[in-house]
Amino acid sequence: MQLKIMMPKKKHLSAGRAPLILFLCQMISALEVPLDPKLLEDLVQPPTITQQSPKDYIIDPRENIVIQCEAKGKPPPSFSWTRNGTHFDIDKDPLVTMKSGSGTLTVNIMSEGKAETYEGVYQCTARNERGAAISNNIVIRPSRSPLWTKEKLERITLRNGQSLVLPCRPPVGLPPPIIFWMDNSFQRLPQSERVSQGLNGDLYFSNVLPEDTREDYICYARFNHTQTIQQKQPISVKVISVDELNDTIAANLSDTEFYGAKSHRERPPTFLTPEGNASRKEELRGNVLSLECIAEGLPTPIIYWIKEDGTLPINRTFYRNFKKTLQIVQVTEADSGNYQCIAKNALGAIHHIISVTVKASPYWIIAPQNLVLSPGEDGTLICRANGNPKPRISWLLNGVLIEIAPDDPSRKIDGDTIIFSNVQERSSAVYQCNASNEYGYLLANAFVNVLAEPPRIFTSADTLYQVIANRPALLDCAFFGSPLPTIEWFKGAKGSALREDIYVLHENGTLEIPVAQKDSTGTYTCVARNKLGMAKNDIHLEIKDPTRIIKQPEYAVVQRGSTVSFECIVKHDHTLIPTVTWLKDHGELPSDGRFTVDKDHLVVADVSDDDGGTYTCVANTTLDSVSASAVLSVVDVPNPPFDLELTDQLDRSVQLSWTPGDDNNSPITKFIIEYEDAMHEPGLWHHQTEVPGAQTTAQLKLSPYVNYSFRVMAVNSLGRSLPSEASEQYLTKAAEPDKNPTAVEGLGSEPDNLVITWKPLNGFESNGPGLQYKVSWRQKDGDDEWTSMVVADVSKYIVSGTPTFVPYLIKVQALNDAGFAPEPAVVLGHSGEDLPMVAPGNVHVNVVNSTLAEVHWDPVPLKSIRGHLQGYRIYYWKAQSSSTRNRRHIEKKILTFQGSKTRGMLPGLEPFSHYALNVRVVNGKGEGPASPDRVFNTPEGVPSAPSSLKIVNPTLDSLTLEWEPPSHPNGILTEYTLKYQPINSTHELGPLVDLKIPANKTRWTLKNLNFSTRYKFYFYAQTVAGSGSQITEEAITTMDEGKTAGILPPDVGAGKAMASRQVDIATQGWFIGLMCAVALLILILLIVCFIRRNKGGKYPVKEKEDAHADPEIQPMKEDDGTFGEYSDAEDHKPLKKGSRTPSDRTVKKEDSDDSLVDYGEGVNGQFNEDGSFIGQYSGKKEKEPAEGNESSEAPSPVNAMNSFV
Repeated sequence: MQLKIMMPKKKHLSAGRAPLILFLCQMISALEVPLDPKLLEDLVQPPTITQQSPKDYIIDPRENIVIQCEAKGKPPPSFSWTRNGTHFDIDKDPLVTMKSGSGTLTVNIMSEGKAETYEGVYQCTARNERGAAISNNIVIRPSRSPLWTKEKLERITLRNGQSLVLPCRPPVGLPPPIIFWMDNSFQRLPQSERVSQGLNGDLYFSNVLPEDTREDYICYARFNHTQTIQQKQPISVKVISVDELNDTIAANLSDTEFYGAKSHRERPPTFLTPEGNASRKEELRGNVLSLECIAEGLPTPIIYWIKEDGTLPINRTFYRNFKKTLQIVQVTEADSGNYQCIAKNALGAIHHIISVTVKASPYWIIAPQNLVLSPGEDGTLICRANGNPKPRISWLLNGVLIEIAPDDPSRKIDGDTIIFSNVQERSSAVYQCNASNEYGYLLANAFVNVLAEPPRIFTSADTLYQVIANRPALLDCAFFGSPLPTIEWFKGAKGSALREDIYVLHENGTLEIPVAQKDSTGTYTCVARNKLGMAKNDIHLEIKDPTRIIKQPEYAVVQRGSTVSFECIVKHDHTLIPTVTWLKDHGELPSDGRFTVDKDHLVVADVSDDDGGTYTCVANTTLDSVSASAVLSVVDVPNPPFDLELTDQLDRSVQLSWTPGDDNNSPITKFIIEYEDAMHEPGLWHHQTEVPGAQTTAQLKLSPYVNYSFRVMAVNSLGRSLPSEASEQYLTKAAEPDKNPTAVEGLGSEPDNLVITWKPLNGFESNGPGLQYKVSWRQKDGDDEWTSMVVADVSKYIVSGTPTFVPYLIKVQALNDAGFAPEPAVVLGHSGEDLPMVAPGNVHVNVVNSTLAEVHWDPVPLKSIRGHLQGYRIYYWKAQSSSTRNRRHIEKKILTFQGSKTRGMLPGLEPFSHYALNVRVVNGKGEGPASPDRVFNTPEGVPSAPSSLKIVNPTLDSLTLEWEPPSHPNGILTEYTLKYQPINSTHELGPLVDLKIPANKTRWTLKNLNFSTRYKFYFYAQTVAGSGSQITEEAITTMDEGKTAGILPPDVGAGKAMASRQVDIATQGWFIGLMCAVALLILILLIVCFIRRNKGGKYPVKEKEDAHADPEIQPMKEDDGTFGEYSDAEDHKPLKKGSRTPSDRTVKKEDSDDSLVDYGEGVNGQFNEDGSFIGQYSGKKEKEPAEGNESSEAPSPVNAMNSFV
């Protein structure tokens, strides 16, 4: 039975299985035997070489020589050395010492001795009772850095365009030196496609130029092992042109004094290296293949590489030295073949074929492995290698050729394989396999160790494994035994052996649960058995819930200076304690107070550009780790553009280019270009144009004679950047103006002049110095020539002595020192106006109704207007008698009708009135003479409301009404109409009674009324034109003869079906007695006042008039308990006698729907365009009695008191 510990099957392993990997690494380092200290105390093991010096060991002759040889084994091995194939007795050389417990040699040559004395081939042997292991042959050679041989170097002179090779030929060193070319200042010489250094160190010029002339072309050789640099003698090169050679110099120089004999003219390529059309190259497998082709020619050739019948390996091919060197790394036999380099210029091409053969020193296919067998078992050692040519395999036993070693019946050699059968403990030994060919050798030690050991388990007992659910669980059972034990796993105390259809059983004893679940929790037992015994171990497994990020941070775009927050909420197993860490771009957060981390959030305040990046929330527990990332993009308005440059500067255009600033993570959508005119408007920037964000140049149109500066602003979705720095100034040449003044007008300010005005050009539009204007004019209807005048940079010119209101043709042309602007447009103007000379004729009036009249007139001749016709103006007024005219000023009203209208409407007239009017024509200067006055009368209209209405002398069944006629009768009154209706206790209106009263009456008594009843009265006057506005009042009849009735306050506004609700407590018993007493006192007071009024004493007329006033309507102030006059709701001024109509007989706006505004200009408005009147002009009528309860009469004291109660 073969006893060995194998690597686990690779297909069952996955990255991150740390316990298993650690154990496997221990096995490899211990050469298949576990390094358990207790085990090593009992087990014997043949020697194994663990460390040795390289095969080709180049030493520094200035330092001590250290030749390494380390080995392990049980018992510890002893060491010996051979030198050049014979035993090296280190005890006889006082300069050589061996490290204790080791085979490493130290040769002390720093105190005395030379390194060359110890050159040779060394080999180390490590030996114990189980066998002997040997090291490689270690070749010791000291490094060498010889000096250059002295030589005399002549100056090289050659023509411009010739080729040149400067040889280096460094001394042979060990190892070979690194070559480079520098000058006397230790500055590397520049290299290019034309000048380059070859692999051999020479400096190649494909063609020379005058700038190649110098005295210090120096080749340096650096020997890295000794850290020394050797220098060649400087080489002097002189490059001359044939044109520089005069006849004298040419006569004194022979052709041989020139380097080479090639022409300096253009020529096709030829190769400087390698020579000929073909060459061969051999390289060892695994090395770097370097192929070189350097060509000369004029112009400088370009090098191309191809592989015949194949392609160059993409990932292993590199071009060096301006493509003159082709390198293939890790070269293999497949890279053998023909490689072709092609040199080409404008005059031709040349090629060279390099045949490459890849050889190989031996390399392992299967290296022999250590065998640990138990007595009686079988095994094999395999040593398989390859190379080109095929290597030879030879075996050694304990460092001796196996052919001369003692025979072992359990061993059989079959070429590269040794077969062991029924081994015994005496079969333990160390075997060496040597694979060699002409290019090198391989040497490997492999021991055969025959052991008899019962099973042992090295994994600690009752080890607890914690695994995240749904992940693999690896339960270790590190074991050893000889023969190799079998491993079985059990779950629980009485469980059966676990099967491989659910579990994975690795050869190293590890049990793998591919997907661990909650029910995988429990105790597992590992059992190891061989024929010498049995061992077991319990392993405990716990399954934990995975850690999850249930709220991940989200992508954020924020503006610079703002605050951003990332959220990261973690859910985890309750037995695990997570730690949450925030990373920025996979590194730690900046140590900045602007970053704040709490339980679930990362807050970044005052965000800057550097804060942009990827933020990762990492949640770690002892078993797992999860992370989630979000990108923060910091955006802002763009940075200003820079590097403004003006090119293609022409008279009328220039090209502006710029470099955009950082877009701050928000793409630039456009650029805004502004300009400043430093000559005319310094410090003021104007918009020039806009270009798309992908454009960084703009062709700008310019105006002459402007000192331009430009600046650019970038715009993105967040706004525009600050302006860039201003560009350089660019002054354009002067030119004649491109345009003429605008807004040219010709108007006279006096009857005998013409004022020509215009809007002057600004400085930007002047196009040059000396801006002036050429003003030209002539009469439109005459044959006169143009009269012109050149004026300075002004905006007005006055032409005097012109006829009144004559049309003129006018033009204003700009000019400057460079010339005139284009021919200007001709504008029509007029000289000054004068007052019209003629009044309109045939004026007559057509009265439409009582408030509207229509006026007609004939137009005046145009010539008599002497100006622009503005319209016609009507003056009208009320005609009065001579006595009235003397006492009052006549108020005239004016209406203006624009244009050439010949009729107009006069609204707002007073009915039944006598009017006069005249008409005048109006131009820009003023009014003409008035037409003869025309008089007309307006017909009767409806009257205004009666001036007052009072209810006096109330009784049980009667009420007396007194009133004053309307202030504006607007005609002859024909009669009065009185309507009244009772109001019951529920405030409902009763039947309406209609009564006609003669016009000459001012008092009326109503009889047969109901006692203690409230009545509402509606009263209005009539003319032949109709009914006027009404006045309303309310009153109550008395309960008996001893009681008085009160007049209720007027109800201002329209009547309703339900009377306005008032609390009537006059019928209450307790109140009647009180009111009787108060009424008696008031009656006595009134009698006293009446007596005093009729005494006839000496007092002013006004006091006498006041004394005769009706005592029933004397005012009483609220603040002292007396009654006050009734005041209008609009202006709160007392109205004498309760009148609602002003005493000056004017019609208020509320009494008429029409106004002068609807008809013409003047005091009150203007007419419609055609002067027509819309609708009939008349006053509003009061609503029907059943719909209103309005009254304008002030209440009597009794009624007021009754209302108060």
